[in-house]
Amino acid sequence: MNKNDETRVCVAKIGAAHGIQGEVRVKPFVENPNCLAELGILEDQSGKIQFEILSARPQKTVLVVRFKGFSTRNDVEPLNGVELFVSRDVFPELDTKDEFYQADLVGLVVESTTGELLGKVSGIYNFGAGDLIEIAPEHAPRFYLPFTKESIPVIDMDAGKLVAYLLPDAQDVDGEEEPD
Repeated sequence: MNKNDETRVCVAKIGAAHGIQGEVRVKPFVENPNCLAELGILEDQSGKIQFEILSARPQKTVLVVRFKGFSTRNDVEPLNGVELFVSRDVFPELDTKDEFYQADLVGLVVESTTGELLGKVSGIYNFGAGDLIEIAPEHAPRFYLPFTKESIPVIDMDAGKLVAYLLPDAQDVDGEEEPD
């Protein structure tokens, strides 16, 4: 695999070292974090470094993971911030049209409920208060909407688009000061 392979999915991100025995905190991006090891060999973005999970245990919002070949804190400290990828093929096929993987949404066209083109989905993030969908307009700054049924009432994978409900002035980010 290489970093240009569109069939790869980012499933986790390595955080800080944990203790002195080569463990790291890992932020999983999969529905069931405890199954991260079942995905098989993980790779960095370049595909040059492979990671095999020897052990993993939950701790608050992360997993504490030990990778094969990394046995000291000094071994794992340079890994902080490395994103971990797997082949899209390791995920099972979905049963219904109402199901999708978040990675499959990236690149979809985003329209407002009035049919206005807003941009494309550039990512889905969770900064601690719920999932946010990042929308990248062609000639304006990126913006976020809550990834909820209320904000994103329609996801049409066959048409390659989703529909977003915008509150009035939700996209108004031209830098003007708000009235007193």
